[in-house]
Amino acid sequence: MKPTFSRESEARIAQLLDDYPDTEACLLPALYLAQEEFGYLTHEVMELVATRLELPSARVISTATFYTMFKKKPVGRYHLQVCVNVPCYLRGSDRLLQTIENELHIAPGETSEDGLFSLSAVQCLASCGTAPAMQVNDTFHEEMSPDKVRQLLTELKEAGE
Repeated sequence: MKPTFSRESEARIAQLLDDYPDTEACLLPALYLAQEEFGYLTHEVMELVATRLELPSARVISTATFYTMFKKKPVGRYHLQVCVNVPCYLRGSDRLLQTIENELHIAPGETSEDGLFSLSAVQCLASCGTAPAMQVNDTFHEEMSPDKVRQLLTELKEAGE
């Protein structure tokens, strides 16, 4: 079954089209809206956005797959994204990844058995001055260490129960 936007999302897209100078300019907000409604961006959902905005499918798909903030598959309640770009790596992001792998028994690209955590290695969180950085859903965590990661995981586990 092909996905369709809800009435509420259709109204929000109409508002986006009024607020932005052209459909290209409202592509990122429309993708966010689609992700919010469907949970993640399947190929069919990206096609829906392309059709609704009257943009080429290739433009929508290339944009959605370029940005790490758009999920292309289901993720856990807490999506852990660890920056592995050079500044973060030089300040220990590899140790952050290892800590998460050891604590949760998952590797990048995997979700914990309980569905609570997903782990991703991402290229840049734009936090070079406060590296190493990670993001949990939409919340940034900077100047992280293995101990801070363990404490964060404990807090998330307790909140998720």
